[in-house]
Amino acid sequence: MSAVTTRRRTARTPAPDRLCVEAVDLARAAAEEAAAPGVVGEHVGVVSEGDRVVTHFFECKEPGYRGWRWAVTVARASRAKKVTLDETVLLPGSDALLAPEWVPWSERLRPGDMGPGDLLPTEADDIRLEPGYTGEDEPPPNSAVSEVSEVSEEMADLVDTEDAELTTRPATTNRGAIAAVADELGMRRARVLSRYGLRSAADRWDEGFGARTPMAQAAPASCVTCAFLVPLAGSLRQAFGVCANEFGPADGHVVSLSYGCGGHSEAAVMPKPPKPAPHALDTMQVDEYPLRPARDSGSVPAEPDTPTEDLGHS
Repeated sequence: MSAVTTRRRTARTPAPDRLCVEAVDLARAAAEEAAAPGVVGEHVGVVSEGDRVVTHFFECKEPGYRGWRWAVTVARASRAKKVTLDETVLLPGSDALLAPEWVPWSERLRPGDMGPGDLLPTEADDIRLEPGYTGEDEPPPNSAVSEVSEVSEEMADLVDTEDAELTTRPATTNRGAIAAVADELGMRRARVLSRYGLRSAADRWDEGFGARTPMAQAAPASCVTCAFLVPLAGSLRQAFGVCANEFGPADGHVVSLSYGCGGHSEAAVMPKPPKPAPHALDTMQVDEYPLRPARDSGSVPAEPDTPTEDLGHS
């Protein structure tokens, strides 16, 4: 006999023990003791777990547990005729109604879920952030910048001795340190957004208020020419700003410069009335203007005066 055949026979499930299979009443009594009254249904099957070990399955009628089964495992010792109880547990079946797979809170959190008093800690290795400054640029102990720092500390100590109320700078702040320079420039933050953080924020903002939205497609003009746009600071000002139009759909939101809406500042300007057409002067045709008013058609025009000739006299 080969080793493969021996291994297959060893892994084969043994035949269910007859006495354990017949212990249905013992298994039902154990299930009814663990469950509430009336929730243990019909016997739906039996499975052999090993030598003289079987599991009986009963239907669960408890509301909310559709497809679940009560599993009661019984066993019998070698050469013993009495079947004993092993364990009782409620297990899901193939068509059981199960809860969704557990997801960590950091992956379940969605925008808008935070409320007043909620804290959202960020991990130390968050890929959206990077150090705002490091100590790599600190001046060496014997450098000129370090000597200026020592002089500044001595002057600060002297001021503290003469008048403690005049001291406003913390004793740990050195004028020659990177942290002090960053503090004076208003940039002293432990971490800032990384390139990945900036890009993910830009993609998120462009999806909500970008050029591909239906509102922007029907807008008369883009936000880049709107007076209600407040530009951002930093590198994002090249593509985004904040809408300050209280009647607009994006008021108080970060919008793309290519976004637009019907509340554009220039769209609200009333059109000017059209100018009248200039007077047309015809210089190619001559108009006749009479010097005297025309007479009535029924009157006989007067004959011109002629000299009277006396035909009877010579």
